[in-house]
Amino acid sequence: MDRLQAMEVFVRVAEAGSFTAVADRLNVARSAITRQIAALEAHLGTKLLARSTRRLSLTSSGSAYLEKCREILAMVEAAEGDLAGEKQAPRGQIRASVPMSFGVRHLMPLVADFITTNPEVSVDVEFSDRRVNLIEEGMDFAVRISEHIDPSLVIRRLSRSALAVAASPDYLDRHGRPQHPDDLLQHHCLTYTLGSSLGWGFRVDGEPYSVPIKGRFRANNGDALLDAAIRGMGIVREPTFLTSQAVRAGLLEVLLPEYSATELHIYAVFPGTRYVPHRVRTLVDYLAERIGPVPYWA
Repeated sequence: MDRLQAMEVFVRVAEAGSFTAVADRLNVARSAITRQIAALEAHLGTKLLARSTRRLSLTSSGSAYLEKCREILAMVEAAEGDLAGEKQAPRGQIRASVPMSFGVRHLMPLVADFITTNPEVSVDVEFSDRRVNLIEEGMDFAVRISEHIDPSLVIRRLSRSALAVAASPDYLDRHGRPQHPDDLLQHHCLTYTLGSSLGWGFRVDGEPYSVPIKGRFRANNGDALLDAAIRGMGIVREPTFLTSQAVRAGLLEVLLPEYSATELHIYAVFPGTRYVPHRVRTLVDYLAERIGPVPYWA
């Protein structure tokens, strides 16, 4: 039995909680995975996994062994990466999850350029605004956009974006221009359903200030909300990486800039404390360099 391979399979099964999911990901029969885990348990003389009809769970021995396996595999990957990774062109598959609108508009052209200049790399991208579980879904990294960064995450900063409140000139001519955040209470506001339910945040007299908003159109996609705003359906609050082009074209007018409070962090997050493979690190570094700390949409 290849001990390192068995450790890697065990880690995958423990993280996914499923023999079938790991078998599908590795493109092997489920029985091959179960045999490998059974052989590992026999070699160690202890049960690592408790089987139930719904899900696998770790035994106390399995939990302790899992942490040791992660440490060992990370050290092996790091050693091999240090010796070989920097000396060769990136190669292999990269799986990533990126936000829908930001990914299509700003990342897709960069990923295409990266693939063109790195012919031995293939990239599998999921465009989605849902928060994926990187380990369970076998992702190498995800791009996330948020006001706050969880300090427990392993991340690489890519860039930043301001949030802009905006509406079409036609809407503002019909309904008036808000002069204070409280004026939004009298307006139709277009709501991002995956965002905060606490209202829109501003700074008034140097202090955080939240305004509950209401409107007749809600969506889970930024481009849909942008289109609604351009059509005069209401006021939108969106990242400038979505609104800047429409503002420059005169399709939208920025409102309440003196009360703006929030800047969004754009960053890549990696699964756990694993060593980041050379090919993944190369792509993420490329994205950060091309977008830049002062992005072109600012």
